Amino acid sequence: MVFKLSPTLLTALAIAAPAVAQVPVTPPAPASTPIPLVQPQRPLPTLTAAQQRQLATLIANDEVAQGLSNKPRTDLDRLDAASLVRVALDHAIAVHSGRLMPSDFQRDWGIRPTAFDPLPGFADAVARDRLAAWVRSLPPPYQGYDTLVEGLGRYRRIAAAGGWPTLTVAPTYGSSGAAVARLRERLAIEDPELTGTGDRFDAALLEAVRRAQRRYGLNPAGQVGAQTLAALNVPVEQRVQQIMANLERWRWLPPTLDRRRVQVNIAAAVLTAFDGDRPIMSMRAVTGRPGNETPMLVSQISSIVINPPWNVPSSIATKELWPKERANPGYLKRNGFRVIETPDGGKRLQQASEQSALGRFKFDFPNDFAVYLHDTPARSGFSKFDRLASHGCVRLEKPEDLAKLLMATTPDWQPEAIDAAVAAGKTVRAKMAEPVSVYLLYWSAFAGADGQVGFREDPYGWDGKLAATVQRRSDAQALAAK
Repeated sequence: MVFKLSPTLLTALAIAAPAVAQVPVTPPAPASTPIPLVQPQRPLPTLTAAQQRQLATLIANDEVAQGLSNKPRTDLDRLDAASLVRVALDHAIAVHSGRLMPSDFQRDWGIRPTAFDPLPGFADAVARDRLAAWVRSLPPPYQGYDTLVEGLGRYRRIAAAGGWPTLTVAPTYGSSGAAVARLRERLAIEDPELTGTGDRFDAALLEAVRRAQRRYGLNPAGQVGAQTLAALNVPVEQRVQQIMANLERWRWLPPTLDRRRVQVNIAAAVLTAFDGDRPIMSMRAVTGRPGNETPMLVSQISSIVINPPWNVPSSIATKELWPKERANPGYLKRNGFRVIETPDGGKRLQQASEQSALGRFKFDFPNDFAVYLHDTPARSGFSKFDRLASHGCVRLEKPEDLAKLLMATTPDWQPEAIDAAVAAGKTVRAKMAEPVSVYLLYWSAFAGADGQVGFREDPYGWDGKLAATVQRRSDAQALAAK
């Protein structure tokens, strides 16, 4: 049997994505760049009638389970074999690599899924009559993805049961009455540790409020203020859509994550270092404010600059520093800046390492966005729960600890040598014996091993943009299929 591949499948097989775990991320081609759709037609195995029925059921159920749709398709059992195969292969790509075309990616969504050809695995599954195992093999092989899929099922069950009540009154600890009963009912829907009945704001309810505040990235003080009410009043349907958007981003990751790696959750402003699946260090971070977004990307840290000067980006110099100098002459000199003539006759600013905004450590990794991880002398930002305040780079709460961890396998840069270099005050680039992968990722919904899902506010609005992009792509695909 010979059939014509669908546009989604053609594009996915025709375009080779970069090896994102090993090389600098390349920005996407402009939307106007034509996408090659030339692929030879390839014969596919013939489905038996039983396989056709099984495949229709598997795909319909898996689309919902993997967060590709909210309702199962009801037309699959009416498709002919060739059409059903097209649907199955498109489904495989969607689950494994996502639903976006290269032109759909924003520039600062700097991660691209690797090329994936589902045909060999599908043909083998048909030949060995293992279609169910093939479908199970398609999703990204990460525990974080699996736990979020489980979270999606849980929040859908909450939605099917009627969701949760809207809270209008913020009761206080020690109080009692209808507002307390409503708060308890609301929290118990997400929190299995809390009993959902009762009208007294006791110690158990106080701890449940604190757990909820931690899930939403709020100050876990136990006081039900405006931010806590707002987080609790987000409709469950919106939480479901938020989870679905994050599952889509999981599909953009490389097939395997490097064992030694550093991951930054941009939305939560947290850095975690891993050894395999085991987190071995975590710290607060400060990531880009809306308008100066920290990009998603994958790269490798190969060196650490100790006592780095700050070469000020021209945008920051123009918008912030030159105006301060004009308003208060001498500002630049007092703060350690020097003016450097550029070859084109312009000027740029560099801040000396003694007063550098980068602190004592700068973690370099190649990327197309000129961002990096770094120390900072401004420590107050780490005590805040809303830590999206940088120009796009990632400030670290404990940069020295991270430097010593990453240099653990570099004989010349053991802790004593790092301490001595910092104390000497001179700028030194310390090369790592073993580069460590770095992943800047945007998780506004994430699930732990205990099944609890944490949410953030989607500070950049990327969840909504992604959902809209997926919908446009789906609409265009449906139109092309007619």
